[in-house]
This record gives sequence, structure tokens and C-alpha cells, in this order.
Amino acid sequence: MKLLTIAVPCYNSENYMSNCIESLLVGGEVMEIIVVNDGSTDGTGEIAEEYAAKYPDIVKVIHQENGGHGAAVNTGIEHAEGFYFKVVDSDDWVSKESLLRILEQLSAMVSDHNRIDMLISNFVYEKTGSKHKKVMHYRNVFPTGKVLTWKKIGRFRKGQYLLMHSVIYRTELLHRCGLKLPEHTFYVDNIYVYHPLPYVRTLMYLDEDFYRYFIGREDQSVNEKIMVRRVDQQLKVNYLLLNDYRLSDSDMKIEPKLRHYMKNYLEIMMVVSSILLILSDTQESLKKKKDLWKHLKKVDIFTYYQMRLGILGRCMNLPGKTGREISKISYRIAQRVVGFN
Repeated sequence: MKLLTIAVPCYNSENYMSNCIESLLVGGEVMEIIVVNDGSTDGTGEIAEEYAAKYPDIVKVIHQENGGHGAAVNTGIEHAEGFYFKVVDSDDWVSKESLLRILEQLSAMVSDHNRIDMLISNFVYEKTGSKHKKVMHYRNVFPTGKVLTWKKIGRFRKGQYLLMHSVIYRTELLHRCGLKLPEHTFYVDNIYVYHPLPYVRTLMYLDEDFYRYFIGREDQSVNEKIMVRRVDQQLKVNYLLLNDYRLSDSDMKIEPKLRHYMKNYLEIMMVVSSILLILSDTQESLKKKKDLWKHLKKVDIFTYYQMRLGILGRCMNLPGKTGREISKISYRIAQRVVGFN
């Protein structure tokens, strides 16, 4: 059995996927790299096959019809033979030195039958044109190198969240929690990192700047103009997170500290959805924003009032055209202070 599976979803990635794969190969044969060619129309498939031919004991290629990022991740999970699982997008890469240290830690835990459900590490924003690279670390939340439960964690700061880039899950846990990402939908990485959390019982943090998150392509899904055009997909993800939040409250026992974190993450998602709908600037989009908050009230009335009466919630629900302009200004300030988008 492999120690770690890394899935690399690829769609028309010929210009940058090699940088990603090369950064992973240093892990050697204890790893498997599953390159999922999600219906590419360029040379992605050929490049992937070249790596599989050169490194047959490490690289596996799966070709499929285009189903979007979620479908590619689903395929990776389905075919994973590693004890642990991670997703690395094809335009990103990892620190080779950190990868080796993480593999060493995972190997020691598996050998000692001390098998955690989730390993957390840092990620670095590799933003084009930025002089200073922002690092998302979690030193204030988790002691490094110790097996923990949710009871033992500290408090996350505003703007400090676990993203897909931060986590390595135990593969069996992803199967057990029934994770299935929607196809042909952007922003599903939020579901990937959110849905399994109530199933996680043990975790560990390593203070390693492991994942390098590239931001700079004009066609990236996190580009604000693209997000406005795809606001319905953002909404779809938001509603699914609301369902997960309800699940964590009613059907499962969940530690209060994890519950608090999940609420804060949901709040940011509500804010992002709301401002994108405001920026869309149509009557239809404003109605969708109103319906979203109504749905939150239906899911959990206590959480609704907490968010609605909080600073961010109030700013996103100011009445009239003037109120919406204030919302936009507030969002720009929050972008700088909190760092989302």
C-alpha cells in the first residue's frame, strides 16, 4: 500500500503541469501521483502519459470526459491506493523539502499505528507581482508535531482558515464521510475541506510551508470578475455548506471549538456570496441574496441572528443603492484586512 496519494486534476494544463509534477516526484515510490486528465483538448494527456512511462511505479494517469474540478478530485479519491490523500492543482506546486519531512512524519505514524485522520501544514500565496509572499500558518491554533483532538486546539483568527491547500486526509475517512463533489462546478474545494471535518477525530499540525498556491492567471476561478460571472456556482457551493453545517449540528456530536470554526468559515462564505450578488447588480441577484439569508434562518435561526447582526452580516444587508455601495466599500476593506479573495 502506498503511503500518500496525490491527485493532480488537469484541464488544458500543458503550460504548467510539469512544474507541479516535478515538485512531487521527489517523494519517490512511497507515493503515487494520480494525474486526472479531465477532458483536456491540448497536450495535457500526452505530457501525463510521458511521466507515467518514465515513472511507472509512481505516476498513474486517468483520462476522463470533462466533469470539472470536482469530478477530477472524485476520480482521484476513487482510485487512490495511498493511506493518505491530498489534492495539488496542476498550476500549483509543493516545497520538495517539506514534502520529504511530511512523508517521514506520516511514515512514522503509520508504522506506530498512530494513524491520524488529518495532517495540516502551511501554504504560501505565490501571487504574481507581489513582493512579499503571504504565508497561511496555524501556529496560534495548533502545537506542532503533536497528535490532537479538536478539544485541544486554539482559536482561529479572522481570515485564518483551513483550505484544500492546508490538509492531507486519511483516505479511508474520505470514503467513510461520503464525500462526493458536484461536477461542472467551481469552488468545490470549499466542500472538500469542510464536509469531512466532523468526521475527523485526531489531527496533527506541521509548521511547514508546504503548498505553493499560484495566483496570477487571468482565467483563474478566483479572479473577481470571473467569480461574479459564476456567482450561481458560488451559491451552489454555499447551499451545500449550509447543509453540512446543519449535519454537524443535528446528526453528529461535534466539539464546540470545531463548531465555532465551521460557523466562522460559513460566515465568510455567506459574505463572499452576498458581495458577488451585490456586484452582479441585478434585481434577480439581489433576490438570490435575500433567499440565501432566508435559507440560513431556516437552517439555524440562532446562527442566522449571530451572522445577520454581526459586523459583516450587517454590512452585506444594508438597504437601498446607497447601502449596496457601502457594502462594496466594506468588502474592499475586508479584503485587505482579512485577505479573502
